[in-house]
Amino acid sequence: MKEMSFVKKACICAVCIALCYVLPIAFHAFGAGTVFLPMHIPVLLCGLICGWGYGALCGVVGPVLSSVLSGMPPATALVSMIPELCVYGLAGGLLLRFVHTKHTYADLYIALVSAMLLGRIVGGVAKALFYLSGMSGMTEFSFSLLAATYFFESLPGIVIQLLLLPTLVFTLMKAKLIPERYPKAAK
Repeated sequence: MKEMSFVKKACICAVCIALCYVLPIAFHAFGAGTVFLPMHIPVLLCGLICGWGYGALCGVVGPVLSSVLSGMPPATALVSMIPELCVYGLAGGLLLRFVHTKHTYADLYIALVSAMLLGRIVGGVAKALFYLSGMSGMTEFSFSLLAATYFFESLPGIVIQLLLLPTLVFTLMKAKLIPERYPKAAK
């Protein structure tokens, strides 16, 4: 597989970081930000297209930039969002680099689902530690409440990610905008 240039990867990463600001504004305008997880899409996309380093960078810079420019997410949410999104970009890029089933969609789904699970676990642990530390101002904390809100509330966003991202990456490959994963041998 032909490697993308540093400049192309940097430009795609910058667009994904900008989308971390724009998409949540659009979704929050309809009151659907926390349900559809709009910031997760560009971070996962960046990791899958550009690799782990760019994906991790996008996962850190995207939410911080969005918080500074729009106030969303609030600073208290950054405590769990930054580790979660960083792991999304990092794991998505790493797994796609090392998983080779000879089927592009299978590779994409393995990397995507694994990154989503790892990111959710890391984000959940960060959120639990934040609430247990008492810094959140909440006096009562329940792991079942955390699981219910952190995993189940966002199911529509998870479904969108699973449907949209592999198809989008595959389409970009077929359009030759990014290198194909398994190019056909030249005859």
